[in-house]
Amino acid sequence: MDLSNLQKKIKSYIAEFPGRISYKIESEDQFIQKDASEGFQAASLIKIPIIMEGFRQIEEGKIHLNERIEISDSDLAGGSGVLQALSKSGFTIEDMLTLMIIVSDNTATNILIRKLGINCIHQTIASLNLKKSVLGRYMMDFDAIGNGFDNYTCADDMVTCLRSIHQGSFLSGESRQHILRIMEKQQLISKLPAMMNLNEVTVASKNGAIPGAEHDSAIITRGDVTVYAAVLTDSLENEEDGRRIISQIGRYIYEEMMLSFK
Repeated sequence: MDLSNLQKKIKSYIAEFPGRISYKIESEDQFIQKDASEGFQAASLIKIPIIMEGFRQIEEGKIHLNERIEISDSDLAGGSGVLQALSKSGFTIEDMLTLMIIVSDNTATNILIRKLGINCIHQTIASLNLKKSVLGRYMMDFDAIGNGFDNYTCADDMVTCLRSIHQGSFLSGESRQHILRIMEKQQLISKLPAMMNLNEVTVASKNGAIPGAEHDSAIITRGDVTVYAAVLTDSLENEEDGRRIISQIGRYIYEEMMLSFK
């Protein structure tokens, strides 16, 4: 897959984008990027290193997929997710990991941050050599934001995570496959996968959004061709502008992948 034509299409399309945009797209030994090392508020992209740390601890026997989790009223967080509307019993660690990714559940995320430990998540971020990724607060913790603490990442870091999940040595093959299966069940597909025919490609993704910012990251596979993509946007007066540009970039990636099979 030749990424040079993809780069031309993207550069032309984003020329008049009314916000800040960063991306990195990698396939085999090629990549294209724009400001991929620039830091952004992470929104829910920070949940990717959290799930990686979760499976690291599962491998070490510190936690277990079938371990039961009890949810208290104080655990409930607003924003995205379903746990705030469900009963508070009968859930497992595996449920928390899955809900954190496929519906970006903030309650599940906060429970996992407490269970795994912020310092352990920081150690995974360091072990992966992520340059701009920081877990500085819990989800929906507006007091922390007011005190100057936030979560950050960059497109380069996200592609590093995606590559590690797909083919890296940080986790065992069994753990990596489990994470991929979870990400492939993603329910929030209005950005990178939005204009793809999902019968033709397999997409494992995690997106994020906060006021003024829209992000997405994905592992896109067809046959023996795999693309790792991360697109981050902010300074948006209208979030739809971010969703539109990310979905169009996803369409361009899909078109180039399909061309490589003709």
